[in-house]
Amino acid sequence: MSDTTSTDPPKTAGEGPLSYAIFQLARTHRAHAAAMLRTMNLHPGQELLLMQLFDQDGQTQAELLERAGLDHSTVSKSLRRMQEAGLLTREPAAHDRRVMVVHLTDAGRALEGPIADMWRILEQISVRDLAPEQIQDFTACANIIAASVREHSRKPPAE
Repeated sequence: MSDTTSTDPPKTAGEGPLSYAIFQLARTHRAHAAAMLRTMNLHPGQELLLMQLFDQDGQTQAELLERAGLDHSTVSKSLRRMQEAGLLTREPAAHDRRVMVVHLTDAGRALEGPIADMWRILEQISVRDLAPEQIQDFTACANIIAASVREHSRKPPAE
């Protein structure tokens, strides 16, 4: 099946060709990642939470929220689904019963290798036609753009 998606932005996006390209890239990349995640019975974003727990098990929901860069409702819903799937447990913290601490189960821990493989394969697909210096340049530019957008998002709206 050939890709029939136009790379030309619609006229209304003409003043934002970079932003439109970022949108197209993010949408395409996320869709491919989602298909890969479905083979592990995961939804997009759940792997980000699991990766944080692979690095440090026993985090609070608030810590996961901040480290994964996801919003509160997404994290709560994802953690509930993952708990129902047997990938993790959530228990009140000893120091404060209102704080929930998240731990991986053996089933959750078993996904570390498959998730790492998925990200490796996704990376290989993504950079297939790029030279090493293009990868470095793109990564640096993407990080600069993300920081700029985050900084602007933190500013109060102009009156």
